[in-house]
Amino acid sequence: MILSIQQVVKRYADHTALAGVNLEIPKGQIFGLLGPNGAGKTSLIRIINQITAPDEGHVLFDGELLQPKHVEQIGYLPEERGLYKKMKVGDQLMYLAQLKGLSKAEAQSRLKDWFIRLDIKDWWYKPVDDLSKGMQQKTQFIATVVHEPKLLILDEPFSGFDPINANMLKDEILALKERGTTILFSTHRMESVEELCDSIALINHSQVVLTGEKEEVRNRFKQHAFEVSYSGELEESKAFDIISIAPEKNKAVIKLTEPNQTNKAIAALIKQVDLFEFKEVIPSFNDIFIQVVAETK
Repeated sequence: MILSIQQVVKRYADHTALAGVNLEIPKGQIFGLLGPNGAGKTSLIRIINQITAPDEGHVLFDGELLQPKHVEQIGYLPEERGLYKKMKVGDQLMYLAQLKGLSKAEAQSRLKDWFIRLDIKDWWYKPVDDLSKGMQQKTQFIATVVHEPKLLILDEPFSGFDPINANMLKDEILALKERGTTILFSTHRMESVEELCDSIALINHSQVVLTGEKEEVRNRFKQHAFEVSYSGELEESKAFDIISIAPEKNKAVIKLTEPNQTNKAIAALIKQVDLFEFKEVIPSFNDIFIQVVAETK
Protein backbone atom coordinates (compact mmCIF):
# COMPACT_ATOMS: atom_id res chain seq x y z
CA MET A 1 0.00 0.00 0.00
CA ILE A 2 1.25 3.49 -0.79
CA LEU A 3 -1.02 4.94 1.94
CA SER A 4 -2.45 3.32 5.03
CA ILE A 5 -4.76 5.64 6.97
CA GLN A 6 -5.46 4.25 10.42
CA GLN A 7 -8.17 5.54 12.76
CA VAL A 8 -7.53 9.16 11.77
CA VAL A 9 -9.48 11.81 13.69
CA LYS A 10 -9.40 15.55 12.96
CA ARG A 11 -11.32 18.16 14.94
CA TYR A 12 -11.73 21.90 14.43
CA ALA A 13 -13.14 23.54 17.58
CA ASP A 14 -16.53 21.83 18.02
CA HIS A 15 -16.56 20.25 14.53
CA THR A 16 -15.24 16.75 13.83
CA ALA A 17 -13.99 16.71 10.23
CA LEU A 18 -12.74 13.10 10.33
CA ALA A 19 -14.07 10.49 12.75
CA GLY A 20 -11.87 7.39 12.91
CA VAL A 21 -11.15 7.11 9.17
CA ASN A 22 -9.51 3.89 7.95
CA LEU A 23 -8.42 3.67 4.32
CA GLU A 24 -5.96 1.58 2.31
CA ILE A 25 -4.75 2.98 -1.02
CA PRO A 26 -2.91 0.42 -3.20
CA LYS A 27 0.17 1.26 -5.22
CA GLY A 28 -0.18 1.91 -8.94
CA GLN A 29 -3.90 2.66 -8.96
CA ILE A 30 -6.09 5.66 -9.68
CA PHE A 31 -8.05 5.87 -6.46
CA GLY A 32 -11.18 8.03 -6.39
CA LEU A 33 -11.81 9.97 -3.17
CA LEU A 34 -15.47 10.97 -3.31
CA GLY A 35 -17.97 12.73 -1.10
CA PRO A 36 -20.30 15.71 -0.86
CA ASN A 37 -19.04 19.15 0.13
CA GLY A 38 -18.02 19.24 3.78
CA ALA A 39 -17.68 15.46 4.08
CA GLY A 40 -14.02 15.54 5.17
CA LYS A 41 -12.11 14.95 1.90
CA THR A 42 -10.11 18.18 2.07
CA SER A 43 -9.20 17.59 5.72
CA LEU A 44 -7.84 14.15 4.79
CA ILE A 45 -5.87 15.52 1.84
CA ARG A 46 -4.33 18.21 4.05
CA ILE A 47 -3.21 15.57 6.54
CA ILE A 48 -1.60 13.46 3.79
CA ASN A 49 0.23 16.59 2.58
CA GLN A 50 1.26 17.39 6.18
CA ILE A 51 -0.40 20.80 5.99
CA THR A 52 -2.18 19.75 9.18
CA ALA A 53 -1.71 16.78 11.52
CA PRO A 54 -4.31 14.30 12.77
CA ASP A 55 -5.54 14.66 16.34
CA GLU A 56 -5.63 10.89 16.61
CA GLY A 57 -4.52 7.99 14.45
CA HIS A 58 -1.66 7.48 12.01
CA VAL A 59 -0.84 7.69 8.32
CA LEU A 60 1.73 5.32 6.81
CA PHE A 61 3.41 6.28 3.54
CA ASP A 62 4.91 3.33 1.67
CA GLY A 63 5.14 1.40 4.93
CA GLU A 64 6.69 4.21 7.00
CA LEU A 65 5.05 6.60 9.41
CA LEU A 66 4.35 9.78 7.42
CA GLN A 67 7.25 12.22 7.88
CA PRO A 68 8.42 15.57 6.39
CA LYS A 69 10.89 13.71 4.14
CA HIS A 70 7.94 12.22 2.25
CA VAL A 71 6.83 15.62 0.93
CA GLU A 72 9.26 15.28 -1.99
CA GLN A 73 7.55 12.01 -2.99
CA ILE A 74 4.08 13.58 -3.14
CA GLY A 75 2.60 15.89 -5.77
CA TYR A 76 -0.51 17.92 -4.92
CA LEU A 77 -2.74 19.78 -7.37
CA PRO A 78 -5.27 21.64 -5.18
CA GLU A 79 -8.71 22.70 -6.37
CA GLU A 80 -7.81 26.31 -5.55
CA ARG A 81 -4.81 27.15 -7.72
CA GLY A 82 -1.79 28.91 -6.25
CA LEU A 83 0.60 30.45 -8.78
CA TYR A 84 2.65 33.66 -8.51
CA LYS A 85 0.84 35.73 -11.13
CA LYS A 86 3.62 38.23 -11.87
CA MET A 87 6.32 35.60 -12.40
CA LYS A 88 7.07 34.17 -15.82
CA VAL A 89 5.93 30.61 -16.35
CA GLY A 90 9.42 29.17 -16.85
CA ASP A 91 10.93 30.97 -13.86
CA GLN A 92 8.06 29.84 -11.65
CA LEU A 93 8.27 26.21 -12.68
CA MET A 94 12.04 26.18 -12.25
CA TYR A 95 11.62 27.57 -8.74
CA LEU A 96 8.93 25.05 -7.77
CA ALA A 97 10.83 22.10 -9.27
CA GLN A 98 13.95 22.99 -7.28
CA LEU A 99 11.86 23.27 -4.11
CA LYS A 100 10.97 19.61 -4.70
CA GLY A 101 14.65 18.67 -4.74
CA LEU A 102 15.57 18.77 -8.45
CA SER A 103 18.84 20.28 -9.60
CA LYS A 104 18.67 23.23 -12.01
CA ALA A 105 19.82 21.09 -14.94
CA GLU A 106 17.39 18.26 -14.16
CA ALA A 107 14.52 20.74 -13.70
CA GLN A 108 15.23 22.38 -17.07
CA SER A 109 15.41 19.02 -18.85
CA ARG A 110 12.16 17.72 -17.38
CA LEU A 111 10.30 21.00 -17.89
CA LYS A 112 11.36 21.15 -21.54
CA ASP A 113 9.89 17.67 -22.03
CA TRP A 114 6.60 18.64 -20.34
CA PHE A 115 6.31 21.86 -22.34
CA ILE A 116 6.55 19.83 -25.56
CA ARG A 117 4.11 17.15 -24.36
CA LEU A 118 1.46 19.67 -23.32
CA ASP A 119 1.99 21.85 -26.40
CA ILE A 120 3.03 24.98 -24.51
CA LYS A 121 6.51 25.55 -25.99
CA ASP A 122 5.92 29.31 -26.36
CA TRP A 123 4.86 29.94 -22.73
CA TRP A 124 8.23 29.98 -20.97
CA TYR A 125 8.57 33.77 -20.90
CA LYS A 126 4.87 34.60 -20.43
CA PRO A 127 3.73 36.05 -17.09
CA VAL A 128 1.22 33.76 -15.37
CA ASP A 129 -1.19 36.72 -15.26
CA ASP A 130 -1.45 36.59 -19.06
CA LEU A 131 -2.64 32.97 -19.08
CA SER A 132 -6.25 31.78 -19.24
CA LYS A 133 -7.63 29.63 -16.43
CA GLY A 134 -7.00 26.47 -18.46
CA MET A 135 -3.44 27.55 -19.31
CA GLN A 136 -2.75 28.25 -15.64
CA GLN A 137 -4.11 24.79 -14.87
CA LYS A 138 -1.60 23.22 -17.27
CA THR A 139 1.20 25.18 -15.63
CA GLN A 140 0.20 24.02 -12.16
CA PHE A 141 -0.17 20.42 -13.34
CA ILE A 142 3.43 20.49 -14.58
CA ALA A 143 4.55 21.88 -11.22
CA THR A 144 2.73 19.00 -9.54
CA VAL A 145 4.31 16.18 -11.56
CA VAL A 146 7.75 17.44 -12.65
CA HIS A 147 9.55 15.83 -9.68
CA GLU A 148 7.98 12.43 -10.57
CA PRO A 149 6.22 11.77 -7.24
CA LYS A 150 5.26 8.32 -6.03
CA LEU A 151 1.85 9.69 -4.99
CA LEU A 152 -0.04 12.28 -7.03
CA ILE A 153 -3.06 13.98 -5.40
CA LEU A 154 -5.40 15.63 -7.90
CA ASP A 155 -8.31 17.73 -6.61
CA GLU A 156 -10.77 18.53 -9.44
CA PRO A 157 -7.97 18.48 -12.05
CA PHE A 158 -10.22 19.14 -15.06
CA SER A 159 -11.65 22.41 -13.76
CA GLY A 160 -11.21 25.15 -16.36
CA PHE A 161 -10.32 22.84 -19.25
CA ASP A 162 -12.06 22.63 -22.62
CA PRO A 163 -12.78 19.07 -23.88
CA ILE A 164 -9.62 18.87 -26.00
CA ASN A 165 -7.29 19.86 -23.17
CA ALA A 166 -9.25 17.72 -20.69
CA ASN A 167 -8.60 14.70 -22.91
CA MET A 168 -4.92 15.62 -23.16
CA LEU A 169 -4.72 15.73 -19.36
CA LYS A 170 -6.55 12.40 -19.04
CA ASP A 171 -3.99 10.81 -21.36
CA GLU A 172 -1.14 12.18 -19.22
CA ILE A 173 -2.76 10.93 -16.00
CA LEU A 174 -3.14 7.45 -17.48
CA ALA A 175 0.47 7.54 -18.72
CA LEU A 176 1.65 8.46 -15.21
CA LYS A 177 -0.28 5.48 -13.84
CA GLU A 178 1.36 3.21 -16.42
CA ARG A 179 4.75 4.43 -15.20
CA GLY A 180 3.86 3.38 -11.65
CA THR A 181 2.52 6.58 -10.08
CA THR A 182 -0.33 6.15 -7.61
CA ILE A 183 -3.02 8.80 -8.11
CA LEU A 184 -5.48 9.95 -5.47
CA PHE A 185 -8.23 11.59 -7.47
CA SER A 186 -10.81 13.80 -5.74
CA THR A 187 -13.73 14.96 -7.88
CA HIS A 188 -17.48 15.53 -8.05
CA ARG A 189 -17.53 14.53 -11.73
CA MET A 190 -18.79 10.96 -11.65
CA GLU A 191 -18.16 10.49 -15.38
CA SER A 192 -14.43 10.95 -14.66
CA VAL A 193 -14.66 8.34 -11.88
CA GLU A 194 -16.30 5.90 -14.31
CA GLU A 195 -13.60 6.51 -16.90
CA LEU A 196 -10.41 6.68 -14.85
CA CYS A 197 -10.62 5.14 -11.39
CA ASP A 198 -9.65 1.59 -10.39
CA SER A 199 -10.99 1.84 -6.82
CA ILE A 200 -13.02 4.37 -4.84
CA ALA A 201 -13.80 5.51 -1.32
CA LEU A 202 -16.83 7.61 -0.45
CA ILE A 203 -16.69 9.83 2.64
CA ASN A 204 -19.83 11.27 4.20
CA HIS A 205 -20.24 13.01 7.55
CA SER A 206 -16.55 12.52 8.40
CA GLN A 207 -16.56 8.74 7.87
CA VAL A 208 -15.80 6.29 5.07
CA VAL A 209 -19.19 4.89 4.10
CA LEU A 210 -18.23 2.96 0.95
CA THR A 211 -14.99 1.59 -0.46
CA GLY A 212 -13.87 -1.04 -2.95
CA GLU A 213 -12.73 -1.74 -6.48
CA LYS A 214 -14.85 0.04 -9.05
CA GLU A 215 -16.39 -3.00 -10.70
CA GLU A 216 -16.99 -4.74 -7.37
CA VAL A 217 -18.82 -1.66 -6.06
CA ARG A 218 -20.96 -1.54 -9.20
CA ASN A 219 -21.86 -5.21 -8.79
CA ARG A 220 -22.75 -4.60 -5.14
CA PHE A 221 -25.40 -2.09 -6.20
CA LYS A 222 -26.97 -4.05 -9.04
CA GLN A 223 -30.75 -4.27 -8.77
CA HIS A 224 -31.21 -7.34 -11.02
CA ALA A 225 -32.91 -5.04 -13.52
CA PHE A 226 -32.80 -5.36 -17.30
CA GLU A 227 -33.72 -3.20 -20.28
CA VAL A 228 -35.73 -5.08 -22.88
CA SER A 229 -36.67 -4.19 -26.43
CA TYR A 230 -39.48 -6.22 -27.97
CA SER A 231 -42.50 -6.44 -30.26
CA GLY A 232 -45.93 -7.39 -28.88
CA GLU A 233 -47.82 -6.94 -25.61
CA LEU A 234 -45.74 -7.20 -22.45
CA GLU A 235 -47.23 -8.19 -19.09
CA GLU A 236 -45.74 -9.05 -15.71
CA SER A 237 -45.06 -12.70 -14.92
CA LYS A 238 -43.83 -14.82 -12.02
CA ALA A 239 -40.29 -14.39 -13.36
CA PHE A 240 -40.18 -10.60 -13.45
CA ASP A 241 -41.88 -7.34 -12.46
CA ILE A 242 -42.21 -4.40 -14.83
CA ILE A 243 -40.45 -1.32 -13.41
CA SER A 244 -41.20 1.02 -16.31
CA ILE A 245 -42.58 0.67 -19.79
CA ALA A 246 -42.73 2.79 -22.93
CA PRO A 247 -45.28 0.98 -25.15
CA GLU A 248 -44.88 3.44 -28.01
CA LYS A 249 -41.16 2.53 -28.21
CA ASN A 250 -41.63 -1.16 -27.35
CA LYS A 251 -39.11 -0.80 -24.53
CA ALA A 252 -39.34 -1.62 -20.84
CA VAL A 253 -37.25 -2.09 -17.69
CA ILE A 254 -37.98 -5.27 -15.76
CA LYS A 255 -36.70 -6.61 -12.43
CA LEU A 256 -36.16 -10.29 -11.75
CA THR A 257 -38.32 -11.74 -8.98
CA GLU A 258 -35.47 -14.18 -8.22
CA PRO A 259 -31.89 -12.84 -8.32
CA ASN A 260 -29.68 -14.23 -11.12
CA GLN A 261 -32.53 -16.17 -12.74
CA THR A 262 -32.11 -14.52 -16.15
CA ASN A 263 -32.97 -17.67 -18.11
CA LYS A 264 -36.37 -17.86 -16.42
CA ALA A 265 -37.03 -14.22 -17.27
CA ILE A 266 -35.99 -14.66 -20.90
CA ALA A 267 -38.16 -17.79 -21.21
CA ALA A 268 -41.14 -15.89 -19.77
CA LEU A 269 -40.52 -12.96 -22.10
CA ILE A 270 -40.36 -14.97 -25.31
CA LYS A 271 -43.68 -16.61 -24.45
CA GLN A 272 -45.24 -13.15 -24.59
CA VAL A 273 -43.27 -11.09 -27.13
CA ASP A 274 -40.64 -11.17 -29.86
CA LEU A 275 -37.52 -10.25 -27.89
CA PHE A 276 -34.95 -8.05 -29.66
CA GLU A 277 -32.70 -6.97 -26.77
CA PHE A 278 -32.12 -8.01 -23.16
CA LYS A 279 -29.51 -5.86 -21.40
CA GLU A 280 -28.63 -5.59 -17.72
CA VAL A 281 -29.01 -2.16 -16.10
CA ILE A 282 -25.66 -1.34 -14.49
CA PRO A 283 -25.88 1.43 -11.86
CA SER A 284 -23.83 4.53 -12.60
CA PHE A 285 -21.53 5.99 -9.98
CA ASN A 286 -23.74 9.05 -9.95
CA ASP A 287 -26.68 6.84 -8.88
CA ILE A 288 -24.53 5.01 -6.31
CA PHE A 289 -23.19 8.29 -4.91
CA ILE A 290 -26.71 9.72 -4.47
CA GLN A 291 -28.04 6.51 -2.90
CA VAL A 292 -25.22 6.08 -0.39
CA VAL A 293 -25.18 9.73 0.64
CA ALA A 294 -28.95 9.65 1.15
CA GLU A 295 -28.68 6.46 3.24
CA THR A 296 -25.91 7.87 5.47
CA LYS A 297 -27.41 11.24 6.38
